[in-house]
Amino acid sequence: MAQQDTRPTATQNPQKAAKPRGSVLSRLYTGTGAFDIVGKRKIWYIAFGTLVLVCLLSIVLRGFNLGIDFTGGTKIQFSATGAAGPISTQQVSDVYQRSIGQEPASVQTAGTGAAATIQLRSEPLDQAQTIALKDALFQSFQPLGPDGTPSAQAISDSAVSGIWGGQITRQAIIALAVFLVLVTLFLAFYFERAMAVAALIALLHDVIVTAGIYSLVGFEVTPATVIGLLTILGFSLYDTVVVFDKVRENVRGLLGLTRRTYGEAANLALNQTLMRSINTSLIAVLPVLGLMVVGVGLLGVGTLADLALVQLVGIVAGALSSLMLATPLLVDLKMRDPRFRKQAERVYARRARAAKAGTSDGTVDDDELDATDEESVARELRRERAVAAAAGTPARAQRRPQGGGSGRPTGKSGRPTGQPSGKQRRR
Repeated sequence: MAQQDTRPTATQNPQKAAKPRGSVLSRLYTGTGAFDIVGKRKIWYIAFGTLVLVCLLSIVLRGFNLGIDFTGGTKIQFSATGAAGPISTQQVSDVYQRSIGQEPASVQTAGTGAAATIQLRSEPLDQAQTIALKDALFQSFQPLGPDGTPSAQAISDSAVSGIWGGQITRQAIIALAVFLVLVTLFLAFYFERAMAVAALIALLHDVIVTAGIYSLVGFEVTPATVIGLLTILGFSLYDTVVVFDKVRENVRGLLGLTRRTYGEAANLALNQTLMRSINTSLIAVLPVLGLMVVGVGLLGVGTLADLALVQLVGIVAGALSSLMLATPLLVDLKMRDPRFRKQAERVYARRARAAKAGTSDGTVDDDELDATDEESVARELRRERAVAAAAGTPARAQRRPQGGGSGRPTGKSGRPTGQPSGKQRRR
């Protein structure tokens, strides 16, 4: 990682700091670079690094709570309300242990009210064991069917073999690998190398954090979880592309200008897209919350819970990494280039001369130069070259004698008089 520059950023310019900052909402909507996100990148690196480390340790030490689709086994589901009233998970575990002779893998309740169901997962059971277990459950609880009366058909079962579960696991890993390869190819062609590397690091961060949170909390990993993971990775990539597109616009012709450094231009791009990223993430989170409340709370559909949880975690992680990780990484990668380091030195030297003279540094406000306009950028580059040329010209040029530069005095007609230009030395 390149050594970070500790010199003042654009948002710390004393001439601009004198301007009224306004409220937080006003600064969010105007996007004038008031939030120094890039300048505080050490803080973001420490925070994201700690989070990734914790998630990796959890993945290695705790592992994942893989669903029946991955590990194989038997799943039994029935209404959480029986003829005698609500059915508890502990009662179901006791009946399973008496019938099979061992504890089930998991017993949980999904949904609320009349839509609540009991979901029992266990090791693979043969047909005789499944029939005996379903009969014991009906005799003990008499769960209610759709018509509100006890029914043996209200108890459903499904079995997944271990071989099929292994195939699902391999297909999930292959899908994730193909996605990352395609993303790498897209970024390599669409962006420059530094932007592609920064976007990929942010994308890997989202994968590790989402998987690590599932490991920490103990959420069950199902095929719906994998689908949701691929979905949020696309969302995170989209957010990063939006920010990098703005960065690319702001740095057009930057090497020939002394208006701002690469880090300041990238920070301005972040501020200009910050409100859009927040709005996009908020709008994406609201349907996910609705999916959790309606699909899980009211309908009691477990698959919707798996899909909603991974999307909720991934959207938040993806938005944060796009804003506070990808762009700061891009700045550090670009500042490895000697051209951008020299350009930054020219910017700081110009500001130092202006501060010493007590005059304006000659730059204009951020919104006076449209980086997307070819004519504006070209005009600014010509002005910068003219200023640089004027600064390199001596203040007083030696005056050449008239008459074609022969050094001899001329007459009224402009021809040489033939007289010596100085006094003769006496002998």
